Amino acid sequence: MQRLRVYARVVRVLLVVLFGLGMASLFSLYERLHLRTPTDRRQRWSQLFMTRLGNALPFRVRVIGACPQQPMLWVSNHVSWTDIPLLGMLTPLSFLSKAEVRHWPVAGWLALKAGTLFIRRGGGDSQLLRTQISQHLQQACPVLIFPEGTTTDGHSLRTFHGRLLASAIDTGTPLQPVAVRYLRDGELDPIAPFVGDDDLLSHLMRLFASDCSEVEIHLLEPIPSAGEERAALAFKAQLAIHATLFGAEPVSLPQRRAKAA
Repeated sequence: MQRLRVYARVVRVLLVVLFGLGMASLFSLYERLHLRTPTDRRQRWSQLFMTRLGNALPFRVRVIGACPQQPMLWVSNHVSWTDIPLLGMLTPLSFLSKAEVRHWPVAGWLALKAGTLFIRRGGGDSQLLRTQISQHLQQACPVLIFPEGTTTDGHSLRTFHGRLLASAIDTGTPLQPVAVRYLRDGELDPIAPFVGDDDLLSHLMRLFASDCSEVEIHLLEPIPSAGEERAALAFKAQLAIHATLFGAEPVSLPQRRAKAA
């Protein structure tokens, strides 16, 4: 029975991927014909794909809080690649992803055609990304970033990098903090995290071989960006998400000064 369940889940995801490939191919055709595809249209089609992919994954999703009615820069903790479809199904969004994802088979091409922005570690492209994110926000197109810069196992929260929040300050866009928690039998899920040298296929097969787990998505109170320094803004978002996931502020969190860059 377990093997049949795995096969059924794999087939369902493959069908969703084929659907995504069809959409991405359509975007490629538009590009070849020099037809413009607005960012908001890509975001709406991306949400449709993310919704189908999220529904195909073995999770029961519970959303706490309301989706914002205005464009915001979304900031979230990062546990797994599955964060992307689960958050992407909530509202039309563009994502900021590490450059390595661009080279993943199939998934990288889908991400590119969906309008994902890619960042290289230590690549010195912060100013370009700042401009691109600002353009999205000015066009009323929300963007989601993972300011930890990497995934965790869900038991801790890494320091948020403030440099990626400069676009929110430049455009006067509020932050939408999001806290994501994976639970299995009432405890933090040990299967959902995608960390270290794990590979996508192996992780997917482990998920499919397991029973459904629960995902809590907390949409927290928006944080105004006007008049803030980027490090202080990042720290406020980090504190809000940490308080939701783990309670009181931990001793290990650095006490940053409001004027820090």
